[in-house]
Amino acid sequence: MAIMYICIGCMHFIKPKAFLSVMPRYIPAGLKMVYLSGFAEIGLGIMLCFEATRTYAIWGIITMLIVFLVVHWYMIVDEKFHKKFPKPVLWFRFLLQFGLMYWAYFYL
Repeated sequence: MAIMYICIGCMHFIKPKAFLSVMPRYIPAGLKMVYLSGFAEIGLGIMLCFEATRTYAIWGIITMLIVFLVVHWYMIVDEKFHKKFPKPVLWFRFLLQFGLMYWAYFYL
């Protein structure tokens, strides 16, 4: 799980436009938020590697997944994403967040 979060966090810096394109327009400072979330994912991934910080990292990941529900919901309700992704895929991604939260919680 740690490697996954570190890699996804790095992608925020490699392909920031991809993450910015799914950011709801009402969220201020979109690009800064993309970079901030990338730092958070990398940091939480590193924290998972150490017993002393693992519990904090898991709660951080769960919190982050809850916050990211906004992005996934935005993709479901905004028609511009329906041309790129079938609606069932968008719903799957939204519901997957709950599975990932459970997966993280399972390790507490």
